[in-house]
Amino acid sequence: MSTVQVGRMAVEVTGEGFPVVMVHGLGGTSNGFQPQMPALEGYRVLRPDLPGAGRSPVPHEEISIEWLAAGLVAALRTLGVGRAHFVGHSMGTILCQRIAADEPGLVASLTLFGAIIEPPDGARTGLAARARTARAEGMDGIADQIVANTLSAATCGSQPTTVALVRELIMRQDPQGYARHCEALGKARAVDARLISAPTLLITGDADPVAPPGMAQMLADRIKGASLSLIDRCGHWAMLERPAECNEKMANFLKRVP
Repeated sequence: MSTVQVGRMAVEVTGEGFPVVMVHGLGGTSNGFQPQMPALEGYRVLRPDLPGAGRSPVPHEEISIEWLAAGLVAALRTLGVGRAHFVGHSMGTILCQRIAADEPGLVASLTLFGAIIEPPDGARTGLAARARTARAEGMDGIADQIVANTLSAATCGSQPTTVALVRELIMRQDPQGYARHCEALGKARAVDARLISAPTLLITGDADPVAPPGMAQMLADRIKGASLSLIDRCGHWAMLERPAECNEKMANFLKRVP
């Protein structure tokens, strides 16, 4: 494994083979996909920290979904990636959808954990308020709120290590970078899913309050040939809450992609 700096992104690169690009969500980093790495042996896995998250510095430019997607595509080209499987979580699924619609030749498949079409109005208001809180008070209270409101009750009751990891991912965010990602997500609009031609698998927890099964089914219905797989007693961080099930579903799907 090596970490390379490409533009304003720190990118972890592991293994050899056909590329898999893993795009984290709001408050996440490349480490959010660590439980998936054993299932991706035989692939070249690229895990960026998006600008303003994790080990990537907060950029001077205005952050938007479109800007993040364009930057990610440029970074992949610099790293010699001409075609790849894309795996996204939460906000990262919107980036993956945008890239699949705009750059279909780049995207061999999509695996979307906790997929979002676009934030509903109430969530947009909440994201704006969270951005203000991050700037004024830092990440402590936000981390506790995320743990309480996005993990399933089953996870909170039986997986203290997962709870600790999610809390640590949030706590380690730069408050300004996190605030700007909140604002970018709050302004995100739905991608025209009719433009997505890549084979697509959506994996969603049945207790996901951020991207509930109904939203996932709606997106699956909009993407030609997409399939949806639900995971029992699982919240928004499926790849951390139920890694074995997620890995099996993802690995089987990738094997079937032409």
